[in-house]
Amino acid sequence: MSSYVHDRLSRAVACVFVCILSTSLRAQTQLASPAQPLTLQAAYDRALAANPTIAAARLRRQVDLAGIRVAGERPNPEAHVEFEKETPKQDFGLAFPVELGGKRTRRIEVAQATLQVGEAQLTQTIIDIRTQVRRAYFARLISDARLAVLDELRQFATRLRDAAQARFDVGSAPRLELLQGQLALAQAENEATAAQASARAATIQLNALLGLPLDTPLTLGTGLDVATDLTGPVALTRAQASNAELMVLDRQIVEQTAKLALARALRTPDITPDFTVTRNSQPDFMYGWRVAGTATIPIFTTHRAGVLLEEAALTQLNTQRMAVLARITGEVTSASLVAEGQRTAYLRYQNEILPQAQQVETMAEDSYRLGQTGISALLQALQSSRDTRLRSLQTASEFQDALTELERVIGAPIP
Repeated sequence: MSSYVHDRLSRAVACVFVCILSTSLRAQTQLASPAQPLTLQAAYDRALAANPTIAAARLRRQVDLAGIRVAGERPNPEAHVEFEKETPKQDFGLAFPVELGGKRTRRIEVAQATLQVGEAQLTQTIIDIRTQVRRAYFARLISDARLAVLDELRQFATRLRDAAQARFDVGSAPRLELLQGQLALAQAENEATAAQASARAATIQLNALLGLPLDTPLTLGTGLDVATDLTGPVALTRAQASNAELMVLDRQIVEQTAKLALARALRTPDITPDFTVTRNSQPDFMYGWRVAGTATIPIFTTHRAGVLLEEAALTQLNTQRMAVLARITGEVTSASLVAEGQRTAYLRYQNEILPQAQQVETMAEDSYRLGQTGISALLQALQSSRDTRLRSLQTASEFQDALTELERVIGAPIP
């Protein structure tokens, strides 16, 4: 009965292990090859969990926590033994170094402030990676949209070549039109091939930031029309309150203040009480004792220079913060104006220019098919439509780049 129970238990454990292993592998496969469209927020979450730069930055916390434990250590007692020819012939003693002036407390405060600096720098790293992810995400979107436009123009050029071939076959068009149609198709195919390579490169860059295999296919779920309504004053207020670079400087100022307090504490000399037991001092006594104490006399080294050093470093950090705040104020104001201008241009393309260009393209194709115009007019309309669509994509790219730059100079996520 015991063997039977043991066998059943072993099988159950093995089944549970296999289930856990298969679940883990399935989760890893899903992460490596996401089936659902990847939204911008999902890309942020994925980067936060899997980006190697963020993972490396997180490891600093363990170093800083160990630094707090090191700062809290106390000096070890010192044991000494003496064997002498005169009496007493043996001495056995212990010395206990005592730190005065709150040195241990000040060291712990410095280490804790260093931990907070590390947390702020981690936040800054996350913001930097988030900015890179946003830029790469919309670069991929723009590449896909550009590829779609050029693929559509390639199809249009194919229809143009076929129409020119049909008209040439019935004798209603010269061979020049057929050659022009073939040339337009070859150029469209060439541009589409280059755009396809750019789209693959953009995918590789985004996958690298998300910690995915470089060849992982991605379907993006956020459109180019995602935007923010941050105005100049609102963006500036957000930057002043949440900027990661300013946060790092604020934590460094707190850390430097703690270092200054530690430097001042070091000016207080430490003492070392010494307790000694003596033995074999015949004929006076067999056992005796002796109490002593030592202290450093601050004559040559008073640690005044250390205090001056920390004060100068604190002044430098405060001045640096003022300079960074002034720079951020100018950059945020400028970036918000650029983003608003690019947003206006992007909306004008979407609402006015592109619909008109598409209408002109359709009318030119119909006119050529009906024989009302020659192929030169159709090629000109095709070129104009191509240029307008690509300029609209360039405007969309510049708009998203402006938003990315605005998020970078704000130093905090934007809605």
